[in-house]
Amino acid sequence: MPGAGPSGDAAAHRPAPGPHAGPPASAGHPTGVGPQGDGAARPAAPGPQAAVPGIPGTGAPAYPASAGPHPAAPDSQATPASDTAPADAPPAPVREAPVQDRPAASGAGVRLDRRASDEGGGGGDDYTLQAPDPRVAPEPHAAVCVACRAGRVDDDGYCENCGHAQPRERDHMEQERGPVAAVSDRGLRHHRNEDAFAVGTTTLPDGSPVSVAVVCDGVSSATRPDEASLAASRAANACLLDALPRGTHPQQAMHEAILAASEAVNALADEQGVEAREHAPQQNAPACTIVGAVVTAGLLVVGWVGDSRAYWIPVDRSAPAARLTEDDSWAAQMVAAGLMGEAEAYADHRAHAITGWLGADAYELEPHTAAFKPDRPGVVVVCTDGLWNYAESADEMAEAVPADAAARPLHAARVLVGHALDGGGHDNVTVALVPFPAVPQGAGSA
Repeated sequence: MPGAGPSGDAAAHRPAPGPHAGPPASAGHPTGVGPQGDGAARPAAPGPQAAVPGIPGTGAPAYPASAGPHPAAPDSQATPASDTAPADAPPAPVREAPVQDRPAASGAGVRLDRRASDEGGGGGDDYTLQAPDPRVAPEPHAAVCVACRAGRVDDDGYCENCGHAQPRERDHMEQERGPVAAVSDRGLRHHRNEDAFAVGTTTLPDGSPVSVAVVCDGVSSATRPDEASLAASRAANACLLDALPRGTHPQQAMHEAILAASEAVNALADEQGVEAREHAPQQNAPACTIVGAVVTAGLLVVGWVGDSRAYWIPVDRSAPAARLTEDDSWAAQMVAAGLMGEAEAYADHRAHAITGWLGADAYELEPHTAAFKPDRPGVVVVCTDGLWNYAESADEMAEAVPADAAARPLHAARVLVGHALDGGGHDNVTVALVPFPAVPQGAGSA
């Protein structure tokens, strides 16, 4: 995620990106607002949501925070005649070793633990490394290298033949749950994917359908950011799917889900142990951002901490689109405080430094939630900054979202990830699409 700090991943299109000192840096890089921070003011509790055209109910207050084998040895050895033997002396007889004493024939495998000079191969200092013998059957269910298509992949994810690193499971992920779909991709610049998502569907006590999507972005400057995002997304999703069928109000359920996600990330820091923290005191605790959406037949609820976002895109594109979340970031603080205009704030090199995140070193957790009642069908886009950096405004996002996104959410999610990759793919990219109103499980893209 773009942000500040030595390991920050500033968005390519942002004017004048630059490093920013402090604890975890943005989009994955929180700015220093904790006990060890640089004194940046913590954002005030969210006030009433701004009215969103086409979505009555906006302005509702946010919910309160609570090679081949070597040559085989010869089978026989000739005994040379003595240098002093008479010229007319008969040649010495050839002595052949008994059959049972002969060395076994060379096997089909390749010895890589002995130099050629050790086996009479010519005094080289390097180990022989040749292609695997095709006659040797691979181990059952052994993974085969995607590069050379011959070597076995070891437990660390590297080919034992050519050394090529294999794709990780999280490099590209897709999932569809009824009408809800999500896609996540490592992007083109990062060595791993530190984003995570979770989607699901369930029913309310009255039997009406409800859809859930959670997206998290690991803080790159913190330790184990990929584990933090995965733990948070799973915990929040499980909490929502448990609370909603029991009749918990969706906004309350979202608030509790963010708290559950925070506890899951905090638990990762506890796993490190005192000794690990003493050996690496400079490392920040695992951390991530979170954004989620709950969609029912008539209500849309979003919740977030950090700078991952949710957008409302109506099916009728003549109606205005809207951004439903406000970033916990330095730029957003400057704009909210009236100290800078939006263009000026986002042009600053500190723009993407986040001021809120989930993690043991977060100053104070303040979950933001908001409820809306759209008066027309549409789709909710829940994403990390790896996508919105390439479609920042609501209009730009609406332009990137396919017209049939509500009917084909998985296809639309793939298109949006492709949009980010075509734009440079500087960060991990994750997006979930939730059609509104909620439709029964099993509906959605074919």
